[in-house]
Amino acid sequence: MGIPEGETKPEEQRLGPVLRRRDQVQPGTTDQRLLDTEGDSEWVHTDPWRVMRIQSEFVEGFGALAELPSAISVFGSARTRPDSPEYEAGVRIGRALVEAGFAVITGGGPGAMEAANKGAREAKGVSVGLGIELPFEQGLNPHVDIGVNFRYFFVRKTMFVKYAQGFVVLPGGLGTLDELFEALTLVQTRKVTRFPIVLFGTQYWKGLVDWLRDSVVAGGKASERDLLLFHVTDDVDEAVALVTKETGK
Repeated sequence: MGIPEGETKPEEQRLGPVLRRRDQVQPGTTDQRLLDTEGDSEWVHTDPWRVMRIQSEFVEGFGALAELPSAISVFGSARTRPDSPEYEAGVRIGRALVEAGFAVITGGGPGAMEAANKGAREAKGVSVGLGIELPFEQGLNPHVDIGVNFRYFFVRKTMFVKYAQGFVVLPGGLGTLDELFEALTLVQTRKVTRFPIVLFGTQYWKGLVDWLRDSVVAGGKASERDLLLFHVTDDVDEAVALVTKETGK
């Protein structure tokens, strides 16, 4: 907006804490510029604005989850079928974790995530889902009691780690592997402490464990003790006992 007709440009202008005089006086007021809907909108796609969105996601996540009780993050494939043994194992794990005194955090989607949320809800525990914006929208499964949707994977992964005392990892794909290796790296580099990681399903994880031992460790890319950063089991009670023991509950 410019100077209204019939008025002269002021010699001095105060914009909040900023003082402008003479040729540096700007037309209009701060409120006018805020409320003016005209103009270029490309600024919403710039990095400074993205920084603000990222900050807001952290704030929302911290605010929603700050008062959670001790929790375990459960990961697994969104493609796990409801009629499969893996789904049933997820339900049993979610239920058993609640009975051991934990809240259950998942990615909030279908499949193995839904199974763990279902078990937690059936056991009348706190069932949390941390969703992610994807081109193929999934939405939060119906067994989530506290749900937060994120735009950015790295913000979401921070929440998985910050508000959980351990991971139980069911069979899954690339997303599950991403979350697993994120946790392993944090423990290996001592960015987190006392963080148990349990892989559920010995047959499914056998090939990965063999490759870590026979290729990664054997090739000098990791140490033998790094294989002690996780446990592998087929037993629900053992999985819960492992995270319970290592978290001190």
